[in-house]
Amino acid sequence: MERLLNIQIEKLPEGVYLATSDELQGLVAQGRTVAETLEIARDVARKLIEAQSLNKEPDYLLPIAEQFNYPLIISQ
Repeated sequence: MERLLNIQIEKLPEGVYLATSDELQGLVAQGRTVAETLEIARDVARKLIEAQSLNKEPDYLLPIAEQFNYPLIISQ
């Protein structure tokens, strides 16, 4: 089942991106691009949730709604 986890992405002065989450303690991911950072953050989140939940679903993860906003990043 897909669930929604909000993360924040910040571009650091070093030129890399940092992802963290107020909803999932311990989620920290860094990558050279936004896409790479999101991929790493997804893997880290899965592992953290698996370790924390022990086969029961965390209550802070919301089900994905039928409609939601998603920022689409387009490079030029």
